[in-house]
Amino acid sequence: MPKQAPNVSFRDTVRCSDPEDIFRLAESSGIFYPEETAVARELAEERLIRGTSSGYDFLFAETNGAVIGYTCFGPIPFTQGRFDLYWIAVQKDLQGTGVGRHLLELTELRIQAMKGLRIYVDTSSRKPYAPTHRFYHSCGYHQEAVLMDFYAPGDDKIIYMKALSCR
Repeated sequence: MPKQAPNVSFRDTVRCSDPEDIFRLAESSGIFYPEETAVARELAEERLIRGTSSGYDFLFAETNGAVIGYTCFGPIPFTQGRFDLYWIAVQKDLQGTGVGRHLLELTELRIQAMKGLRIYVDTSSRKPYAPTHRFYHSCGYHQEAVLMDFYAPGDDKIIYMKALSCR
């Protein structure tokens, strides 16, 4: 039986409680290293401190006031219309319900509104990331490059890209 998507609302402001919610989401996935979950939290803290000058934008998915997913993205310095999707995470028990896809679609619309033309995503080649690779492919991203042994021996960096249509 397919999982049922919850009633979800979205917001783009970062609240003081968000760094801990982000850390919890990233940690609960079971695939990120501890230093990666710490960085996820730090990006939200940076946004709280520096605002838009941080270069990090966020979109949060919530149900009943609780954060169940988020994206972190921003323009790539010294490029024209190129953006990085730094993070996308959805509460583990809600993965496969469409929350992540909706979150990514809304993020893409926000990037387009910011004059974004391409989105790049870096991810690991490790086996726990196989569902992530399928997710990006199903959302219209294609593998642009592989940097062999980037993260560690046997752990390649896979770069996905999606060109956004002009509006």
